[in-house]
Order: sequence, then C-alpha cells, then structure tokens
Amino acid sequence: MANSLYITATEPNSGKSAITLGLMQMLKRHVHRVAFFHPIIYSTDTARQDHDVELILRQFDLKIPYEDTYACVYEEARALITQGKSSVLIEKIIHKYKQLEANYDFVLCQGTDYLGKNAAFQFELNAEIATNLNMPIALVISGHGKNADEIRASARTSMELLTARQQEVSCVFVNRVTLSPEEREQCKSVLCNEFSCPAVPIYMIEDEPLLGKPTLANIQKSMNAKIIYGENSLDVPVQDYVVAAMQAGHFLDHLKNGLLVVTPGDRSDIVLAALASRLSPAYPNVSGILLTGGLDLATSILSLTCGWTGAPVPLLSVPENTYEALQALTRIQNTITIAPGDTRKINTAIALFERNVDGDVLAPRLINHRSSRMTPMMFEFKLLEQARRHRMRIVLPEGAEERILKAAEALCQREVAEIILLGDEQAIRRKIDEMGLMLPEVRIVEPEKSPLYEEYVQEYHKLRKSKGITLDDARDRMADATYFATMMVYKDAADGMVSGSINTTAHTIRPAFEIIKTKANASIVSSVFLMCLKDRVLVFGDCAVNPNPTAAQLADIAVSSAHTARVFGIEPRVAMLSYSTGGSGKGADVDVVIEATKLAREHAPDLALDGPLQYDAAIDPEVARTKAPKSPVAGRATVFIFPDLNTGNNTYKAVQRAADAIAIGPVLQGLNRPVNDLSRGCTVPDIINTVAITAIQAQAEKGLITLE
Repeated sequence: MANSLYITATEPNSGKSAITLGLMQMLKRHVHRVAFFHPIIYSTDTARQDHDVELILRQFDLKIPYEDTYACVYEEARALITQGKSSVLIEKIIHKYKQLEANYDFVLCQGTDYLGKNAAFQFELNAEIATNLNMPIALVISGHGKNADEIRASARTSMELLTARQQEVSCVFVNRVTLSPEEREQCKSVLCNEFSCPAVPIYMIEDEPLLGKPTLANIQKSMNAKIIYGENSLDVPVQDYVVAAMQAGHFLDHLKNGLLVVTPGDRSDIVLAALASRLSPAYPNVSGILLTGGLDLATSILSLTCGWTGAPVPLLSVPENTYEALQALTRIQNTITIAPGDTRKINTAIALFERNVDGDVLAPRLINHRSSRMTPMMFEFKLLEQARRHRMRIVLPEGAEERILKAAEALCQREVAEIILLGDEQAIRRKIDEMGLMLPEVRIVEPEKSPLYEEYVQEYHKLRKSKGITLDDARDRMADATYFATMMVYKDAADGMVSGSINTTAHTIRPAFEIIKTKANASIVSSVFLMCLKDRVLVFGDCAVNPNPTAAQLADIAVSSAHTARVFGIEPRVAMLSYSTGGSGKGADVDVVIEATKLAREHAPDLALDGPLQYDAAIDPEVARTKAPKSPVAGRATVFIFPDLNTGNNTYKAVQRAADAIAIGPVLQGLNRPVNDLSRGCTVPDIINTVAITAIQAQAEKGLITLE
C-alpha cells in the first residue's frame, strides 16, 4: 500500500498550491514513484486541463494520464451531495485513488479549492475525503494579514474540528505569514506547545508578495485573451488594475506601478497614453493593457503600437464587456495561482518552502507513516474491490424480491459477482422491466424446469435417505428455491448462496446443514458480524447462531472467527470475553471461557489470543495497561468472542446504535461452502455487501486469496 498525504486548507487564499509544490519537490528526492491526485476539479473544459493538475504534472514531469488524477468535477460533486448521495461521491473518489495507490509508492493529494464557496462546507468535505482515503492531513492555514492571536485561534479551531473527527494531522503549515520574524517565532513556539510538537510539526512560512499576484500570463490564460502584442513579456506580475473610462489626461493621474489598464478596444487615446507613460520617467510603469468588448484598435494605431519597440507593454483583448472583464479579473485576483511554466513563481515557492521546512526531517515522517484506520466506506470499498478480482457465481434464490433485483443490477454493473436468480423467469423479467432495471445478462433459473432438477433430486435423496427422506420428499425439497440454490453450491454450479430477505434464518441455514455440512475441522457452524466503526473494523462472534456454546465450541468459534478476519484483511487479535479479566472474577461462566482459551491456544498456537478479558480491557489501551499489562491482545483486540448469544447479540446492537457503527452480517463460518443469511429488514446496500462477502469467502475456499 502506498504512503499518502492529503493537503487541505482552512480558507481561500492560503497559498495551498505553493505548499503542494514544496511537498512534491521534497518527496521526489526521497521516493521513486510519486503520484498526484486532485479528487474534485473545477474545470469541465476537456480542452483545458485543471490548473493545479497541469502545474504538478508539468513541473515534475509525472507520467500520469490526466484522467487518472481526478475523480469528478465540482458541479457533479455538488449535485451528488445535494441529492443526498455523498456516499456515491466518496466511492468514486476512493475508486480513482485506489488505482493510483496500486501503482505508486506515494500519492500526494490536494484538496478542493474554495473559489468563493462556503468555507465550512469545503473544510468538512475535504476532511471527509481524507478520512475515507485513510490519509493523514497536511493542514494549510493562512496567516495573511492576521496577528498572532488570530493565527493561533484559526489553528486551534481547525485542529479541534479534525480531532473531533479522529482525523490524523501529520503537519501544519501556517502560510503567507505577515508577522515580523520575532512574532513569527513566538507564535510558532506557542502553537508547538499546544499541539505537542514534534508530534505535529508546525512550519511558519512568511508571505511572498510575488506569489500573491497574478501575472499577465495567468490573466491571459484564465480569460482566454487574445495576445495583440507582447507575447514574450507576459511573466510580469500585475499588482492591481485600473478601469480607464475617462479622458487620457485624467487617466494618467491614476497610474501606479504594475497596474493592468482595462479599457474598451476603441479607446485609442488611452492605449497611446499608457504606452507613452512607459517612455517618461515622470510616470509609473504599467504591466499591460486589456482591451474589452472585442473591439479592434484602429489599423493605424495598431501599426504604431506594434512598431513601438521602446515601449514593450503587452496588449491583450477579450470579447467580454468591461464589467464582465472586471468580474473575471476579480476572480483571478481572489485566487492565488502559480501558472504551469511560470518558472519565476515556481522557483520562488519551492525556495520559500525549503527555507522554512527541513525536508530531511519531514520526509521520513511522511514516508514511514502507517495507519491502521479503516472507515466503513473504505471497508465496503475493499470488499467490492476484492470481490471483483475473481468474479464468483453467487445464487440468490429470492429472485422476484425487489430489493434483490435492485442489488443484482448494482452488483452486475459493478462486476462484483456473476449473479444467478431463482424463480419464475417470465415473472422476474416482467418485474425487471416494470422497475426499469438493466439486467440483460443476468441468469435466471426455474428449479423445476431446470435440466439439473432431476439430478439434484437424486443427489438430495442419496444424502438424506438415511434420515427417512423419500424421492417424493426430495422432489418437494428441490422445488424449493432455497434448497435448489444450496444444491447448486454443493454441486459447484454456484460458488455461494445469499438468502433471507423474505425467508427466515432457519429456512436459509437448514438446507446448508443438510447438504453442505460443516468443515472437517469445525465442530460447529457459527457467525460473526463485521463491525465497521468510524476508524476501524472489528469482528464480533458469535452474535447470531449459538445460544450457549460449550468451551470446545467457543474455542472453535474463536479459531473460525480469526480465519474469517484474515479473509477480510483484518489482522486477528482474539479476545475471549467474560465479566472477568484474568483471575479477577470467579464462577462457572468464567471457567468456561478459561477452558475455551486453553483449547483455542492448543488448536491455533500461533494465534494472538487471550482471555478471559472484559470488553473494556480488550479494546481500550489505557484500561489494558491497568487490568492486563502483559497481555498480547488486551487494548488492541480486533476479534471479540462473546461467551453466549445473549451477550453477543445485545452487545453488537448496542455498539451499532451507540457508536453509529455499521454491522455487516451475520457472516456464517464453519460450512464447507459459503452460504449467508440476510435480515428480512435488509436494505439494498446490505444485500450488496453480503454478496461481496460471500464471493470473498468463495475465493478463499478456492485458494484465490493468500492469507497471512
């Protein structure tokens, strides 16, 4: 997995692009393959690349296809958020980011720009993106025009907001600082004390006026202006602009160094006066002239201008009227830009960064960073991503249920699995059409009309005749979609089954017990829930199947749950839960957990497992230091084994509600082939996740996943 860093600012005009340049320059010295990612861009013009993306790609000669550097444009993102589809937006961003992560050693991500949009909304959006990409943040705070108290207040507020979200901040850049050197050092010292530096290193970077002013090249590109004269002189910074609507004599009284003169294209007198001012030591030097209204200069004036080599003042022309041109200029002035190819600004920005930031200290901190954070959306994305790697055949016996059909469409579109629906084909096709779904390639099987029906009847009779099952009984069973689907899995016509959206748990699981049966090394079928908390994923077992497991069964559940954790990329550290930690409590219930812990260690001696542990000692490092200081699991457990169904079921639901966690499951374990049960109140996303889980279990059964 690549290292990464997410650069986000707290407000407009922070000089974020300059910080990005400095960080990229630093990383390129230490990392071989560095990628750049800008999740949301503003430009919808395919002929013109996003400014920041183009700047970084060109400056550092990054061989990344432009379309791989962003996920969507701002208007699309805003529409998704307005429609309540933020999760779709985040998923798009994660998907594009993961493509870069797989091919590069480090991904430097630059957050969205402000451009006059709501600052609080933008900050929240960037924090949400960084959290779901599992990226530490480089926080950029503007110090421009602020005193020390204002800078500290801004930094404190931003850090409190990110801390409340449990977002990790790797470094803080207070940029464009206008304090004196002494005030700067004092302010930094106070901030370092507040943020426990070097835990969060803080860098104060002084303001450089050159970086805060657009050049004529910036203006020409942003406004797509026509260059009439002075193509080689566009690197001049523009300090301000003046609208020339008065007579030339009065206009000259308003000139200042570095002004851009804005005037209609038919004002030849203003053009001549501005050019003449460059020849006189009595007047300041203007930066250039912007002609508005799409009006052409008189031919004679144009000839005079182009031949006036002693006064190299660039002339630009735009079709917009003067008012519209002023609005465009204001937008440009309010957005500090460093144009691709603007070597003066680029070199200034990098030099400023290197003068204030010790790259040899910061780079290893960023490059060696490893995070164990895992948000629910990240985990769900990983499920779908893993399922897509080897598309498995998953049969859904409740083929006419609307939620199943909606989930099937999404699963097929996203290529998560090959879906097989069971039921009346004509009725299902009709419902698909009525619902407006796109499922042209989905396979639909009617059990009693299937050429496999008689074979399955004979097979079921063979398996169950010792239990008194007759051929007629077998035919009745195989006419049932759940039994038929289970037999498909048993006979390798499908890789896994998901049911339960309209059927009971017993009806879903009973055929599996009868046909698929338990693994040779498993004494019991059990279940786990994958509990997606805000920053990690835990495994809870058994919370759905076994009411009062014996010590041997608890040990089996622990080992099976550890295996399930590995299948889903979770490092298993197993806590055998009880109301006692170690020998602090006595009783028969504690003795069962003590015995189960002993048996589990015998079955899996290399597994990180400990018990009995109370829940707080298992999950909280502070409590663990007091209650179980020598435990290899306490305070860092990832797999929690509850002593009975009453405790487990209530605990998972309490955590789900109190911690606003997502509970994925139950995931059945211990069967020879993957079968999973849905809740009858399940949602479409629940079905999608369960199918993905079943597909991944099937991959593991077939040896397509390497487990550490």
